[in-house]
Amino acid sequence: MRLAVIGGTGRIGSLVVQNLNAAGHEAVPHSRRTGVDVLTGQGVDAALAGADVVVDLTNSPSFDHVSLAFFQTSTSNLLAAARRSGAGHFVILSIVGVDQVPELDHYRAKTLQEGLLKAGPVPYSIVRATQFMEFIDTVLSWTAGDDTVRLPRTPLQPVAAADVAATVAEVAAGPPLGGTLDLAGPDTYPLDELGRITLAAKGDRRSVIIDDTSGMYALVHGDVLTAGKGARIAPTHYTDWLKRHSTKITAPPVPADRRGRRNP
Repeated sequence: MRLAVIGGTGRIGSLVVQNLNAAGHEAVPHSRRTGVDVLTGQGVDAALAGADVVVDLTNSPSFDHVSLAFFQTSTSNLLAAARRSGAGHFVILSIVGVDQVPELDHYRAKTLQEGLLKAGPVPYSIVRATQFMEFIDTVLSWTAGDDTVRLPRTPLQPVAAADVAATVAEVAAGPPLGGTLDLAGPDTYPLDELGRITLAAKGDRRSVIIDDTSGMYALVHGDVLTAGKGARIAPTHYTDWLKRHSTKITAPPVPADRRGRRNP
C-alpha cells in the first residue's frame, strides 16, 4: 500500500512513516521541506499521485485565529487533490474534545477541519488524541515565572507521541473508519497536579499555584479533554515517560490567546 504522509517530517509524521514502512507499506513523507505547500497547493498533486491513502498531519503555525484560515485552505486543497488522484482513504489527527471548546480558536479550527473531511469526497478516518506528553513542558512554560508556575485544575489525560503515531499508522493501513477513534493515555491528572509531578521529576524547585484563570486551558470546562466511553487507552504512563525526559522547563514567549492578546 502506498501512503502519502503530509507533514511526514514532523514529530508525529516521521514516526508514522517509520511505523508504516516497518510494516511493509510504502509511506512517503511530504512537507514544505520536500517542496509541498498545502496553502498554495504547490507540489500537492505530485505528492498524492499514486497514493492509496493520504495522511494529513500538518498543523497551523500558531494557535490563534490564523489556524482557522490555515485548516480551511489546507484541508480543502488536500481533499481536492485526493479526489483527483483517486485516493481511497484520507486520515487526519485531531484532538479529543475539540468540538467542546469553541472559546479556543485552534480547537474551532480543528473542528472545522473535521467537518470538511466528513463532508468531503474521500472516505475518511479521524484519530483524536489527548494532549501529548511531549507538550506538557510547553504548557507549563506559558505561565512559568522564576519561582512559580500558575496552572488551572483542568483534567488532562496525556498520551505519548509514539503511541499516537502507532495508532495513526494502524488506522491509515486499515479500511476507512467513516468516523472517529479517540486515543488517550492511561492516567488522568488535574493540570496543577500534572505540573507538580513534572517539576519534581525534573528537579525543578518551582512551586505550582492553582489559578483557574491562567493559561489556555483555563478556557476548558469540565473533563471534555479526557477519554470518554469507547476510547482506546494507550500503554505508556506519564511517570514512566518522565523518567526518560528530565530537561528543566524554561519560559519562552507566551502564546497569543484566542483574541490575539497575550495571556497574563
